[in-house]
Amino acid sequence: MKTSDVDKAQGHWILARMGKKVLRPGGRELTLNLIDNLGIGPKDNLVEFAPGLGKTANLLIEKNPKSYTGIDADTEAVEILRKNIKGKNLKFIHGKAAETGLESDSVDKLIGEAMLTMQADHRKSEIIKEAYRILKKGGLYGIHELSLFPNDLSEEIKSEIQRELAISIKVNARPLTVKEWEEILKSEGFSIRKTITRDMKLLEPKRILDDEGFFRTLKIGFNILTHPDAANRIFAMRKVFRKYQNHINAVAIIAEKK
Repeated sequence: MKTSDVDKAQGHWILARMGKKVLRPGGRELTLNLIDNLGIGPKDNLVEFAPGLGKTANLLIEKNPKSYTGIDADTEAVEILRKNIKGKNLKFIHGKAAETGLESDSVDKLIGEAMLTMQADHRKSEIIKEAYRILKKGGLYGIHELSLFPNDLSEEIKSEIQRELAISIKVNARPLTVKEWEEILKSEGFSIRKTITRDMKLLEPKRILDDEGFFRTLKIGFNILTHPDAANRIFAMRKVFRKYQNHINAVAIIAEKK
């Protein structure tokens, strides 16, 4: 990876190129919690927004849904997913989460992780509105996102965190408080079934070990040590996460279409 690529690349792609598989803010544990609470089974038509590298897609497919559709706006990601993940009634589509092209009331379960955070608030609403449209009545929408706390956090601190995140990860991240995440879902017609929070320790050694396992953690460490430009970016991201650890966490919410 060239220095110019590292300087411009979004944070999650740098981590992926260093070998990190789990890229969700609450780690593997929160993803598994979310999946368990969705209760995916063989009768479910399942959709995933922004499957990325396919880590969660594999976990979802293991639940043997009736069908699985992954929709991602990144052409490269879709090509990688199509190449690496095969299965019956399984497809990956290049498209926008706000304009899926899927039929209304056609989906039983829907999941999206670490993607609404990266959208402006009006874009968040557009994606949630589309989720509501394609879900059947009683269908479930699970999200796993970066969150801010406490709920009464000042706008000044919110703006400061958003600014520093944007600089470090090269994405205009706009996390919300838990209350704001719930409210934006409810404003588009959903009711909240369950909310789970977890510490955001994506780049802490213990979390990496828990998420990736011993040998992959060694591989990631070696790759970082032998790619100093990538290391500088990763340590800068971790510095921001640590600086605001008393105000940043991860949230998973299961919402139902009433």
